[in-house]
Amino acid sequence: MKKKITPAILFLLLFAGTVKVYSQELNAIQTVVPFLSIAPDSRAGAMGDAGVATSPDAYSQHWNPAKFAFIDGKAGVGISYSPWLRNLVPDINIAYLTGYYRIDEKQVASGSLLYSSLGDVPFTDDFGNLERTFKPNELAFDLGYSRIFAENFSGGIAFRFIYSNLTGGSYSGGDATKPGTSFAADISGYYHKDINMFSKDGELAFGLNFSNIGSKMSYSDGQTSDFIPMNMRLGGAGTINFDKFNRLTLAIDFNKLLVPTPPIYNNDMEIIDGKDPNVGVPVAIFQSFYDAPGGFKEEIREITSSIGLEYWYNNQFAIRTGYFHENESKGNRKYFTAGAGFKLKGFTIDFSYLMPTVSNHPLARTLRFSLAFDINALQKNGN
Repeated sequence: MKKKITPAILFLLLFAGTVKVYSQELNAIQTVVPFLSIAPDSRAGAMGDAGVATSPDAYSQHWNPAKFAFIDGKAGVGISYSPWLRNLVPDINIAYLTGYYRIDEKQVASGSLLYSSLGDVPFTDDFGNLERTFKPNELAFDLGYSRIFAENFSGGIAFRFIYSNLTGGSYSGGDATKPGTSFAADISGYYHKDINMFSKDGELAFGLNFSNIGSKMSYSDGQTSDFIPMNMRLGGAGTINFDKFNRLTLAIDFNKLLVPTPPIYNNDMEIIDGKDPNVGVPVAIFQSFYDAPGGFKEEIREITSSIGLEYWYNNQFAIRTGYFHENESKGNRKYFTAGAGFKLKGFTIDFSYLMPTVSNHPLARTLRFSLAFDINALQKNGN
């Protein structure tokens, strides 16, 4: 049979917690372009993928664009690279370029480019003969805007174009395939306030980001369109300054996909439990809170959680660790993370390392590398 790449196969490849066939009990939600949900930077990657309420940095575009309004500096750029799923495939990579520019004291413009290469994939004919080798690739391009609305509160919005070319025009089931495209938007908010904890100065922050709210995607004219990973991320972060040299932050994030849960079908493919997933985007967002076949308990299992710790010494050296948890029935991603960061005269270098809790996990030994530049600080040092 001809080799085909489908959204379901990609989901299992990129996000499967263990190599197994999912039954109705193991009812994972599937979307196209799942690369949009992967942490692109090393700082959040080292903190268990927590980032919606952490202090603003160059990578806020992915986690919470509203944070940019409170970022220090006039402009900055971030570059990140991650070899992905190297336990399974030797040539999958994810790269991220992001930047921001302060318009005035209340407004910031931002943008980013996320690129994913899925490596070389051989395409064969019905007899197994190699026809060609194609390198599937996906990208997302963003433009964002954030603004301070009150002393401690900001809001942000980002518009996104998504492109996914998985087959290079090959035929599937007699139909010619095409690259999938979609348009989406993020809407976010960020609140932070100086506080006093244990007779020490500190800060408390909260963040909310509705991301990838956009149109469905299809890879051929005859194929049913599928949802992109529309997501709600909310969380908080608390920071305590022990003295002028030592600072510690605890961050917690919760995520829920705003996508219909697969229902349970009988042998005639009639729904016997759950809701019809073939609905429009607005209906899907609201339906995602009550459509799980297992009821409220299953809805709770669909929430992933991230917890992270970040310690800074003299605002120059950081150590980070974290934990990510996803229920076994929803993908079974469970892993600890660790990493470090160095800030030197206008630029920051970060790296992170992922350690799954189960053996032979496809995400084992995942490394991320990030580099960020504060343009103002570099100019001052240059002078």
